[in-house]
This record gives sequence, structure tokens and C-alpha cells, in this order.
Amino acid sequence: MRLLELTLPTPEENLALDEALLDEAEEIAERGGGQPCEWLRLWEPARPLVVIGRSSSVAAEVNAEFCRREGVPILRRSSGGAAIVSGPGCLMYAVVLNLELRPALRAIDSAHAFVLGTLAAALRRHGLAAEQCGISDLAIGGLKFSGNSMRVRRSHLLYHGTLLYDFPLPLIASCLTFPPRQPDYRAGRPHEAFVTNLPVPADQLRSIVKSAWPLSGAAAEPPVWRMAALVDTKYSRSQWNDRIR
Repeated sequence: MRLLELTLPTPEENLALDEALLDEAEEIAERGGGQPCEWLRLWEPARPLVVIGRSSSVAAEVNAEFCRREGVPILRRSSGGAAIVSGPGCLMYAVVLNLELRPALRAIDSAHAFVLGTLAAALRRHGLAAEQCGISDLAIGGLKFSGNSMRVRRSHLLYHGTLLYDFPLPLIASCLTFPPRQPDYRAGRPHEAFVTNLPVPADQLRSIVKSAWPLSGAAAEPPVWRMAALVDTKYSRSQWNDRIR
């Protein structure tokens, strides 16, 4: 698995890069004859932003007036799931996994269980009682610190999400409405009673996440041209970000 620790200057570039890594892995597989391509990427936004799911409604999930007033961008990702808030104090991760090497992950429930189970096991080895809750959350003591989503292509899976560790939690309630869909374990709790930060510093959290995956050791060069093309044709355009209001 290739490691990429890279935060790009703009939120559009950072969202596009996750999709570019998936596209790169797909093309390598289609060409054939090479080593299977898998990625682990870590990044952290320099400013707060809201990221909505591929089919999310801004009107249903986001306090758009607050975000506009405070200059918090609202952008759409390529994967499903509900809206999230990120920014400094929230480590973002993405894994691109080869479905020919890992055929069991073609089943969506198995994919959630595999990735979240892998991360939770790494956190537990460091004394943090993390567990998968709901379909795609990680929680500790019944409080959510990680929301996740995926996109499946022909031969690869992109799985990515958030890891809160020093995030200003009240910002979540300011930016998001109460979600139209919620897991049973939330039990109707508002954002401020439902989320928490992991009690670990940034460097340690990065090390824990990296320890969870079979990394090749060498840093990988990102597919910058793919990212730039996706920013130009998709992530910077209102036709994509505003297509479901």
C-alpha cells in the first residue's frame, strides 16, 4: 500500500485528490501487468469546511446561511453518506483498496466492517476503546469521533472519513442541521451531545492510522494532473456542488 501524506492548498484540490487516487488505481488495473495499486492518504484542512455526500441535499443537512456568513465553503464529495464538518483538529484519511485482492469487500457491509474494524483495532492497541457503531461510524464510549463513506468502482474501493482529535465541536452544530437520517445508537442526541474528540495529539493519531495498514515504506507521488482536471471539471463548479439543493 502506498502512503501519501499531503494536504493541498484548497479544499477543492483536497477532495479531488481522493477521487484522483481511485481513478489512478483503476487505470493501472485496466492496463494490467503491474503491481496492484492501493493507497493510504492522510491530510488535514487548514480552514473549516462542510463536505456533503454525493446525493446530499444542502437544504436538508446544512445551515447554509451560517456557512455563507462565516465563509465556510460547502463542497460535494464523490462518495455517499451525510454532510460532515472538517477543519484544523480533524485528521482526514482515505484508503483505496483493490477488490481483486480483497473480493469480500464487494459486499458493502463487509467493506465497512473491514476498514472500520482495522482502524478500531489499531486504536485499541493504543488504549483507546474504539468500536464501530451504526453503519459507518467509529465511537468511543458511545460518542462519535469518526464518520465515513465509500465509493465503489469496477476493481477498487475508495473509503474515506474523519478522525476528530482537537476539533471545535460546537462548530458542527453551527454548520449542520439535525441529520435527516441517524443511526439507532445516536438516540436522538443533538450534535453537541453526540460527538467527541479522541484524546490523542495529531502526531500520535497519524502514527496509529499508519500502523493499521501494510505500507510499502516509500512515499508515493500523487497523480497531480488527475486532481487538477477533476478540480477544473467538477469540484470547482456550482453544477457539481449545488446540483442538489
